[in-house]
Amino acid sequence: MTTQMHGTREQWMAARLDLLEAEKELTRRSDEVARQRQALPWVRVDKEYRFETEAGRASLADLFQGRTQLLVYHFMFGPDYAAGCPSCSSIADGFNGIAVHLANHDVTLSAVSRAPIAKLQAYRKRMGWTFPWASSLDGDFNFDFNVSLTEQQQREGAVEYNYRREAPWTSDGIGTTMSKQGEGPVVEMAAMTGTNPATFLRERPGMSAFALEDGVLYHCYSTYARGLDGLWGMYQWLDRAPKGRNERGVWWRRHDEYASR
Repeated sequence: MTTQMHGTREQWMAARLDLLEAEKELTRRSDEVARQRQALPWVRVDKEYRFETEAGRASLADLFQGRTQLLVYHFMFGPDYAAGCPSCSSIADGFNGIAVHLANHDVTLSAVSRAPIAKLQAYRKRMGWTFPWASSLDGDFNFDFNVSLTEQQQREGAVEYNYRREAPWTSDGIGTTMSKQGEGPVVEMAAMTGTNPATFLRERPGMSAFALEDGVLYHCYSTYARGLDGLWGMYQWLDRAPKGRNERGVWWRRHDEYASR
């Protein structure tokens, strides 16, 4: 039974008006943060990154698909995974509906993972997704943008994620940013991808923004961990539901794994 306070319509309205002021302030602050984000200096990308796509070999510039802006979702799907990360899968469930709108506003949305392209295509078909998804398996892209790491880096603590250096890996996951931030029991999440915790955490979630101007590529922005909250559609709805996120561990599944209701 909920312990939520009950009240009259008048009490609700008074509290709602107070909340409205807080929401308006949050909106104004969010607009200001967006302006700061877009004011970041662009950094030229001279390295030749190569990807595998459903159309064959591609460069980073090719991923723009003729547009001048590219948003990359760093999807946790390593070469040793049997299936994509369920959290990334939940986020990606929202991509199909918005990708067409972004494409018509000079922005391409693409996922990038280190799993082989055939594995990505099979999983995309299973999930019913249509957005572009490229494999960076044989290149440095994921490593350079701090969303993949080697076993040696993991064990030595030579890992930077979310702009912080992590402590060395231990068997229970202590020392990892994901564990510290409570993003869900690592063992359970690893099992859902068919891996062990160490292998699972050698991939990390994130997103990066790129621009293509006068034939020159630029890296404009990257965010990780809780910086992805705003892109995770279900949480924006849950934050407005009567009981909020109301979480106890990893409650979500891939959309085809729920029991029908």
